[in-house]
Amino acid sequence: MLSVFHLNPPRASRIGLFTVLACTLAACGTAPAAPPVETNPVAPSISAPSPTPPPPLTVTPVQPPPVQPPVALDSETRPVPDVITALLTYAERLRVLNPTDLAAEIVVLGDPGNVPLRQMQLALALMHTHQPVDTARALGLVQRVVGHPGPESLQLKPLARLMAERLSEMRRLEETTERQTQQLRESQRRIEQLNERLEAMRAIERSLNSRPSAAPVPPASAPAPARPATP
Repeated sequence: MLSVFHLNPPRASRIGLFTVLACTLAACGTAPAAPPVETNPVAPSISAPSPTPPPPLTVTPVQPPPVQPPVALDSETRPVPDVITALLTYAERLRVLNPTDLAAEIVVLGDPGNVPLRQMQLALALMHTHQPVDTARALGLVQRVVGHPGPESLQLKPLARLMAERLSEMRRLEETTERQTQQLRESQRRIEQLNERLEAMRAIERSLNSRPSAAPVPPASAPAPARPATP
């Protein structure tokens, strides 16, 4: 402060300097203001949400599984299992057997029990006899293979289904043939009855024509004139 007055500055400069010093001292002596007190805001009232109605029940129709297209056979197709090859070879051998040998083969096979492979063998032998009773029996055997639950029938089921379709078609054809044969027999029996009646009528006609004719009756003679009485 002594150096300032010693320099003897102008009056206006001294007044400004005193003003700055006064403001600085006032600022240093002023106590810091207390921080504002934060009041708790009033929480807005929240109303309970109204219950949401459940969505409408929709029923989705069950779609059938897509049909798989048939697999084209080519050089990269896996080979057929040996059991199927063996059955096809066995069927080829049965095809060339005569009826006597085929009947003997069926006797040798016997009762297949519940063994799918033996059931298939017997069905193949029975379907080569071309007899309605054997066709029905073979159809029952392959249907048992199709419905067999064991793992040993898995490789045989495709061939068994194919044979079942063919045997069902054969059975329908045989039933149609049987009906037509029965109708033909009935027609032949009626024709024979009509022929017998016609032959009986012809016999009666021939017997009537072969009777001898009666002898002609001679004409009666005229009566003689009456004679006059004598006296």
